[in-house]
Amino acid sequence: MATQQILVYADTSVYGGVFDDEFDGPSLTFFGQVREGRFRLCISPVVEEEIAFAPGKIREFFAKTSAGALEPADVDDAVLLQKAYLKAGILTRKSSNDALHVAFATVMRCPLLVSWNFKHIVHYGKIEQFNAVNVIEGYGKIGIHSPSEVITYEDDEEI
Repeated sequence: MATQQILVYADTSVYGGVFDDEFDGPSLTFFGQVREGRFRLCISPVVEEEIAFAPGKIREFFAKTSAGALEPADVDDAVLLQKAYLKAGILTRKSSNDALHVAFATVMRCPLLVSWNFKHIVHYGKIEQFNAVNVIEGYGKIGIHSPSEVITYEDDEEI
């Protein structure tokens, strides 16, 4: 039985993680599973903007892996949701791009956002707060995890 593709928003840290000794294994496995069709990437203008300032090897990797990724239809909705996160005090204006990543993933109806940003995004208290605002604003909850939490490992058995 074929498995359904999961829409997943990967923030900029996951692309950079491919070239970081601490995060390269799960990051490469994640993008391998994107190529295999387990995940379908969603990207946003904020990812593209941040990647534009990244080292060349990250820009090249992004260009290869983001072909065919879904992009948002309405940037304004994401900006409004970002403002709601900031108003709720989940993050400060200094971390507004992190709030924008979560907002784009939410308005694009991705069930998953993956990130290596444990301070501002993949943090149990902040995840609850993001989802509380999402519900108040009429969106569903979103799963926020590190790539190592969503990949299938070789020794996993299919049930």
